[in-house]
Amino acid sequence: MYTPAITGSGIFTPDQVITNAELVVAFNAYADLYNVEHADEIAAGTLAAKDHSSEEFIFKASGIEQRYVMDKTGILDPKVMHPLLRQRSDDEPGIMAEMALDAAQKALADAGKTAADVDAVICAASNLERAYPAVAIEIQDLLEINGFAFDMNVACSSATFGIQAAADMIRSGSIRSALVVNPEICSAHLEWRDRDCHFIFGDVATAVLIERVEDATGPYFEIKSTRCATQFSNNIRNNNGFLRRSRPDGVADRRDMQFMQNGRKVFKEVLPMVAEHIAGHMADDGVEAADLKRIWLHQANKSMNDFIGRKVLGRAPEAGEQPNILQDYANTSSAGSIIAFSKYSSDLAEGDVGLICSFGAGYSVGSVLVERHG
Repeated sequence: MYTPAITGSGIFTPDQVITNAELVVAFNAYADLYNVEHADEIAAGTLAAKDHSSEEFIFKASGIEQRYVMDKTGILDPKVMHPLLRQRSDDEPGIMAEMALDAAQKALADAGKTAADVDAVICAASNLERAYPAVAIEIQDLLEINGFAFDMNVACSSATFGIQAAADMIRSGSIRSALVVNPEICSAHLEWRDRDCHFIFGDVATAVLIERVEDATGPYFEIKSTRCATQFSNNIRNNNGFLRRSRPDGVADRRDMQFMQNGRKVFKEVLPMVAEHIAGHMADDGVEAADLKRIWLHQANKSMNDFIGRKVLGRAPEAGEQPNILQDYANTSSAGSIIAFSKYSSDLAEGDVGLICSFGAGYSVGSVLVERHG
């Protein structure tokens, strides 16, 4: 048995930003157009008028102040309200592979390694731009890695599930190292015309290099243990997929073909599940709340993270114990906890213990206990 460790991490951040103020202007313009176009149905009571959004509403509901996106022009156009991404030929790198390549190269540089040191690539993300060939294999090809690659999707928990898969392969001795990459173009599956969720998501890509401890050439985080759990729920769902055109009632603009959630039920059901999952993981590994120096949580909602932090620590987290990047990046699905880890981990001391946790649709939850060395 070998001991796995996170030896490097990297983040690709798009260069386009949408502030809450910009988003509110675009949404309210769309709402006004909608109300004019459907004035007769609204007057007859067969349709409800669209209410305006506001910066205050967005921040209070989520703690988000801005988000990075791959394209803001389409999103902010009241007549479009979705990203406009250039059609690429099959001979060009796909957009997700291109994002992941940047993050992967940064993770390799952070670890002091090259692609020649990598045996496997796992592309773990909440949405993939195509069914096949696997995006992971395309990333492997762009990096010129000899080995194998595969995609996996566990929604917002994809990154931690990917880390467990890589860590298990390293423990068994089947590989020496793996890149786990998380390219998330969440702006493409968000319904920007829905006031209840139009502010939630942003785009990003993250990567971690996982190796045997003995192969680390610099500071690293030993992966002490991993734990994953799932429980089926329809409260977070997206019905889009390759069978869409086969449905007899197929409608091009069906609302359920984008991100949907029952926020109140999610809050009520997911939080106890996550808190119990983390508590069980820590107890089985003999880790006390006082032992945790840092918690890197899924970045979905500030209130959710505050709740989980209090449950895990038995008190309100102090400044720096539970870093949030939500205000800058918004919800970036599986990548959120990895952004927090990458940005807020280098200051930990030898022997410090931390926990990476992500959770979301499924329901799913994954946690990784790590210890700093070097």
